[in-house]
Amino acid sequence: LKEALTNGVSTAVKLLGKEDGFLGNERVKIPLPKSLQKLESGLRFAGQGQAVDEFIASMNHAAEKAVPVAIDVFVDAIKKMTFDDARKILMSGEDDSATQFFRRTSEEKLRVKFRPIVEEWTAKTGVTNSYKNMIGKAGFAAQFLGKDATDLDGYVTQKALDGLFLLVADEEKKIRKDPLGQGSALIRKVFGILR
Repeated sequence: LKEALTNGVSTAVKLLGKEDGFLGNERVKIPLPKSLQKLESGLRFAGQGQAVDEFIASMNHAAEKAVPVAIDVFVDAIKKMTFDDARKILMSGEDDSATQFFRRTSEEKLRVKFRPIVEEWTAKTGVTNSYKNMIGKAGFAAQFLGKDATDLDGYVTQKALDGLFLLVADEEKKIRKDPLGQGSALIRKVFGILR
């Protein structure tokens, strides 16, 4: 089970932690915060489409930069997995029980690791940094935009986590559906018993 989970999380991290890993995948692509989506069509109509696209790209690239640190957190969670944890994952009957285990044991650790990387990347990106400065100058009025728009780094961090767990769940389902195609004889044996 540990081998299968390590393979699954490694695949998910590799898919997302590369150039356009988020931006090129519609299922995990990070859109503008909801409170800003209302402004998007107006900005595009006013000829600011390229700036909007650059802003969206910068958020997605920030998430791509953060994801690779997840592998160490996941491996640590796998190493600390108890026999009872493994039994629950294997016998739960749910397609995403291992992903739920990772959310429970790793999400906050991942958030702490992702956030500084996201902050650093968005600070380097001109369009995102300009947006943060604009929100900072808006003062009292900024509160009406909503938390997702005023805490951009928190928004991107959460979306990166959501995308990562979505792909981890996809990998888990693949392993459960086709254990024979998932590598070693041990993986085939463990998941083959459950079919």
